[in-house]
Amino acid sequence: MATATADKNVEAKPRKSGTKNDARRVRRNGMIPAVVYGAGQNSQAIAVDPKQMRRILNSESGHNSIFDLNLDGQSAKVMIVDWQYEPIKGALLHVDLKRIAMDKMLRVSVPIMLRGEAPGVKVQGGILEQLLREVEIECLPGDIPGHIDADVSNLMFGQVIRISDLPHAQQLKFITDENQPVAHVVAVKEVVEPAPAEAAVEGAVAPAEPEIIKKGKQETEGEAEGGEKQEKAEKAEKSEKKK
Repeated sequence: MATATADKNVEAKPRKSGTKNDARRVRRNGMIPAVVYGAGQNSQAIAVDPKQMRRILNSESGHNSIFDLNLDGQSAKVMIVDWQYEPIKGALLHVDLKRIAMDKMLRVSVPIMLRGEAPGVKVQGGILEQLLREVEIECLPGDIPGHIDADVSNLMFGQVIRISDLPHAQQLKFITDENQPVAHVVAVKEVVEPAPAEAAVEGAVAPAEPEIIKKGKQETEGEAEGGEKQEKAEKAEKSEKKK
């Protein structure tokens, strides 16, 4: 399936490049700065409509969309190869456009979409994990698909869908390793939590030594001390009698 976009024709205007003030001036006029290059021609600083660029980026084929760029009375097939957003407000700030030769092979990355309901999830209670979300392909610009579908309707627990299992037209060539996994069904990971009784035991503080034992020790020590004093007094009394 070839790429398609709501904006097949985009009007561009030449602009001065080099300073931030020039870029701000372009944005104040409702445009955004851009650069177009490729196809053996020099790069050129231009200004384009940010609304059109957003519609292209948000279309089914996204940045892989190929459209006509009209500049100084001439038209060229281009695609968006880089773009920049303002981090806080999310406004589109800048785009890079590349001229495309429609008769030359092109390498692009396209998204992988999972289709269907896996019996490994519905029947066996597993979890479907998508391990790869894009695949790099090579094809003519007019043959770039908006996405590639991965059918999981027969995927059982423990099974894996790989790049080699993805359907594709003969005019597409996979550049990504064909053995690379795309999706699989795995077991639900159980989180083992301690039982309430065990948690209570683990969190409990060792009990303090009973107070009665401490008192008993104090009394014993006091009695021993009193005995020593009495013994000394008796010895002193006997010594006085001898004198």
